[in-house]
Formats: sequence, structure tokens, C-alpha cells
Amino acid sequence: MIAEGQRDPDIVSVADVALFDEPLAPSWHSVFTSNSVVIAYNPDTAGGERLAEAGTERWYEPIVDGNVSLGRTDPDQDPLGYRTLFMLELASRYYDDAPDLREQILQQHQIYPETSLISQFETGSIDAAIAYRNMAVEREYEYVELPDRINLSNPQYAEEWYSTTSYTLPSGQELRGGLISYGSTIRDMSDAAVSVFDVHTTGRYLDDHGFLLREQFPAYAGDVPQRVRQTTDRSGENQSRLGSPDPVPSVVSDITVLI
Repeated sequence: MIAEGQRDPDIVSVADVALFDEPLAPSWHSVFTSNSVVIAYNPDTAGGERLAEAGTERWYEPIVDGNVSLGRTDPDQDPLGYRTLFMLELASRYYDDAPDLREQILQQHQIYPETSLISQFETGSIDAAIAYRNMAVEREYEYVELPDRINLSNPQYAEEWYSTTSYTLPSGQELRGGLISYGSTIRDMSDAAVSVFDVHTTGRYLDDHGFLLREQFPAYAGDVPQRVRQTTDRSGENQSRLGSPDPVPSVVSDITVLI
């Protein structure tokens, strides 16, 4: 909508920084947080109990054995869907005795649209769901936290490890594995917009909602305005990123988040 002129926000944030390559192509952006792939489970079902008992190092065993009913989103329609494939491929390499988990686990009947996946999970129709960490935290789901080497959350592994996975869409486009990262930029520079941007990209709410704050964030790409760097650097010096954020000014016209 922004590229087509239907929206004209002061600040734009995206759930995949690749969207800043095309179609938006701003002159600069901040990468301010990441997310991870987790296995959410229902503790009130037998399959959910088995998954909880298996834990971080053995979670795949009850799924492969057919003792856990699993839900996921469509890799041809949803980034979480193809990130699930990346995670399973990396897990097959990470665990010493794991089989080819994409081959052993994935079945067509597991695929749901995101809203349907949530309802199936919450009603107990399925034992577990591949989810983002923030989804699990916000909805207070029980979940298995996966190691950084397979959960797509750590910048340390982005280039030489996550990127070794791939998935080809029906269109023929090849998608490569990478860090789950969130980016933001200011399109209409003003004191209010810079203040909102500061809170938006460094505030405590990120941790509260299950996003991951790492030493590498915020990181910048492109020709970043000096006033933006100075403001966010000053926030880092004056308070921990887990401290209380300043109130957000109400005069900014719009913040658009693209998922």
C-alpha cells in the first residue's frame, strides 16, 4: 500500500528486512530485534505432555514416532511456514542421531492458515504447533525453546549456518534461510517521529512481548541520519533496553507495520 501511494506513514516497520530491498527501498533502516521458531504445545493433551517431557534436546522424537499431532502454516503462503522447513533441516544436522526431519515429520494435513492453526491448537484438536516465540509469549502458550543454531534467532549464525538452507516456491523463486529480523525506518523526519522511533526500536515492550533483545541490536544499514543515531545511542547510555520506555508522542501521523 505504501509503494502504491495508498498509505503515507511517518514510520514503517517490517517483519522481514528483505522487504526493505523491494518494494520499499528506503535509504536507511534499523534492525532492532529478532524472533525465534518454537514448538508450542498443549499441556492438557497426551501428545503435549510427551513433547514437554522430551524437552529442548529430544522434542522431535515423539513427533517422529507419531505420538504428537502437529500443526504448521503453509510454506508457499507464509514466512513461518518456510521457516519451519529451515528449522527442521538445521535440526537434522544439529542433533547427532536425528533423521531427516523434513522427511519424517512433514505431512500435508498439518498445514493450516495461521488463524485456523491457532484455533485448532487452543481447542486441543492438535497437540502442538510451530510458532514464533512472540506468539507463544503473548498468548501464554507453553512452548519448547529450541537451540539458537536451529531457531533462526541469532545473528551469529545467520551467514554461515542459517543461509545454508533453502526452499523453492511454486513460482520458482528460491528462498534462503536467514535471521528472523525486524526492521524500521523513518520516512518523514521530525522530532516526534524520532522520539517514537527510539521507543519503538529500543523499548522494553519488545521483551515483554517475547521478542529477543541482543547486543547486536539495534544495527543500522544505509545512510542513517545523525540525529537518529544520537537519540538511540543516548537511550542506550541512559537506560537499559529493559528499562521503562518514554511515553510515545501522540502527534506522529501513523506507524505502519508490514508482516
